[in-house]
Amino acid sequence: MRAQRQWSRQEIVAGLRGLGPWFHNIDLHGVPTAPDHFLGDYPAFKWRGFAAAVPDDLTGRTVLDIGCNGGFYAMEMKRRGADRVVAVDSDERYLAQARFAAEVLGHDIEFRRMSVYDVAQLGEKFDLVIFMGVLYHLRHPLLALDLLHRHAVGDLLLFQSMQRGPDAVAAVAPDYDFDEQAHFDQPDYPCLYFVEDRYAGDPTNWWIPNRAAAEAMLRSAGFEIVAHPEREVYLCRRSHAAAGHPPPAL
Repeated sequence: MRAQRQWSRQEIVAGLRGLGPWFHNIDLHGVPTAPDHFLGDYPAFKWRGFAAAVPDDLTGRTVLDIGCNGGFYAMEMKRRGADRVVAVDSDERYLAQARFAAEVLGHDIEFRRMSVYDVAQLGEKFDLVIFMGVLYHLRHPLLALDLLHRHAVGDLLLFQSMQRGPDAVAAVAPDYDFDEQAHFDQPDYPCLYFVEDRYAGDPTNWWIPNRAAAEAMLRSAGFEIVAHPEREVYLCRRSHAAAGHPPPAL
């Protein structure tokens, strides 16, 4: 086993500055990576709101973190004893931050540059897949969920998406006559808001679901919601996809 390098505070500060700006605020031996984050101590404060829903002991289990950003959740999974953690992101800047943070903290994590649409290239399924804060950045969000169900999720999916609109969920009939339209005017009917230009200054925010749509999309892709510990966070178990979905050609 390779001995862990001992980092001085000066080395850590110099390293994280060279890789900034950071979105994940991670404590690197007393040095925060994003102390002035506009959301506060993010994502640590959010993690505290749903950490109890994730298995405490991941010994012997495998984890895939999709859209790992600075690696906060991947490293939390290693702290819970996961045997193997693979973290992917399509942005090399975030991967460089995550590699640096993992090296400073001594976590053995495999990092790969990859889009969620290419997840089949991993050629394996994982006991737990983390899909946090990615869905609304995708042009094709339901395709991504279908691909995760088919190629990556072996048991559990930890999912989070920004939500807008009401927190209520309408009771939806399995079918409606062509002339029935009133349900489309219900604010709690499943709705995916399309952002043509940008939202919150971010041009990569494309589709933002209300709560009803987020839950309906998970079910349609074949995930059973087993816990809803926080408004935007769901722990799901892989189940059967809805009849006819995803299409056989996927």
